[in-house]
Amino acid sequence: MTYFMMNRSRSGISPVVATVILVAIAIVIAIAVAFWATGLVGVFTRYEKIEITSAYAIPQQGGGYQIIIAAKNSGSSPATVDQVLINGVPVCQGANLALAGNNPPNINVLQCQVNQGALALNPGDTVQIAIGLNAPAGVTVEVALHSASGKLYPYSVLLP
Repeated sequence: MTYFMMNRSRSGISPVVATVILVAIAIVIAIAVAFWATGLVGVFTRYEKIEITSAYAIPQQGGGYQIIIAAKNSGSSPATVDQVLINGVPVCQGANLALAGNNPPNINVLQCQVNQGALALNPGDTVQIAIGLNAPAGVTVEVALHSASGKLYPYSVLLP
């Protein structure tokens, strides 16, 4: 009888309770590591994405056209537009898009204007670019924005 009493007097936790506690601790540590890793990955996966939301041509009274380009930085890092190309030829360049002096065949670029000055776009920013040109009617021109990181964002515009 004394042997039975000595076993009962010892205190401790059962193996099942110990296993449950260890599993709970492991889950809490795994969740903490997952949150930390998600935040760390977000820092290294920033990207630039300029979206041309619309581009269209407006006929001008004295002849020629004005092409209006609306663009938005829908990426997660800042982007800078450093050139505007028409049919693959850079026609406007620099921080405020001055005329580059280049003209594609059968097109004479007259002016480039930006509605907000320099073209450094933070995530979510939009910009509107106006390009005046003389070109024949019924021609489709490819307008492209070139970023400082080397990416090209093309869009086709039909001149009415």
